[in-house]
Amino acid sequence: MGQPTILLIKQIYYPILVAVGVPANLMTIVILSRENCGLSKCISVYMVAMATGDLLVMIINIIVYHIFSYHFPLSFLSLTPVCSFILYMTVVALDLSVWFTVSFTFDRFVALCCQKFKTKYCTERTAAAVLTTVSVLIVLKHIPLPFTFEPHQIINKVQWGCRSSEAFFSSPPGTAYVWFHMISLIWLPFTLIALLNSLTIRRIVLTSRARRGLRGHSSENQCDPEMENRRKSIILLFAVSGSFVLLWLTALVTFLTNRLTNPIYYRGDRTNPGYIATEAGAMLKHLSSCPNTCIYAATQRKFREELKKLLKSPWTMILRLVRTRTTN
Repeated sequence: MGQPTILLIKQIYYPILVAVGVPANLMTIVILSRENCGLSKCISVYMVAMATGDLLVMIINIIVYHIFSYHFPLSFLSLTPVCSFILYMTVVALDLSVWFTVSFTFDRFVALCCQKFKTKYCTERTAAAVLTTVSVLIVLKHIPLPFTFEPHQIINKVQWGCRSSEAFFSSPPGTAYVWFHMISLIWLPFTLIALLNSLTIRRIVLTSRARRGLRGHSSENQCDPEMENRRKSIILLFAVSGSFVLLWLTALVTFLTNRLTNPIYYRGDRTNPGYIATEAGAMLKHLSSCPNTCIYAATQRKFREELKKLLKSPWTMILRLVRTRTTN
């Protein structure tokens, strides 16, 4: 009997995702680090952080876990302590990617809607402090995770593989832990992004009406630089946060339905519709670590120019970046 279709799809899908996602995020980091895209240093810090988080997802979640661990089941990666650590890092990488996006969304909300607070919050130093704090909290939050797994089998007193502890996840503490994990990873970020974007839209609409009224009908055909800058910021913000929400939506829905209908994780039945839906949601949420480079290229003219330069002479730009960083 052949492999289930979902496994065959994953074997093709994840290598392609890595082939696209790793170079894309590396190029984004190099381009934004050169600070030639006409963006403020604050925005650049957040965008570099998001690209770094996405790159970690590509390396840890896709390359190490979904490719190496799957295709080399008897390697040291399958030892229970190593396997538990890999699973811990996959969750940390995903969480970093998610909350870096939320942090960027909040920064743009402050910049567009809170003019008095903007000068104090929207700075390079604050951005670095926020991202560092978020990273530390996420690393600490998931420390209990490796202890929720048990060996899949024991051979010659050596523990191999990892599987979720049915005794733990079916207990009240395990259920509470799973809900806390999913609320902090999906539900809370979804809510914050939706709320902040709604408030931003409302603020921009009101501001646009007020500016049009002040400028008068005589200047209707004239370009308003302030509104043009706001328009570009809104397009960038909504494109980034919108792609995140859409690509994570399947994972959110499948988690909710599976937890309500079957609180115990699937074991071995890879033709179960719930398992297939869960894996499809996982593939889509990992895809969310790829499109930001395309979004930046589509919405930012200077980013496109820098991308063309990088593609024409990659080593020259990288060496210039290294020299700039070492001299500073």
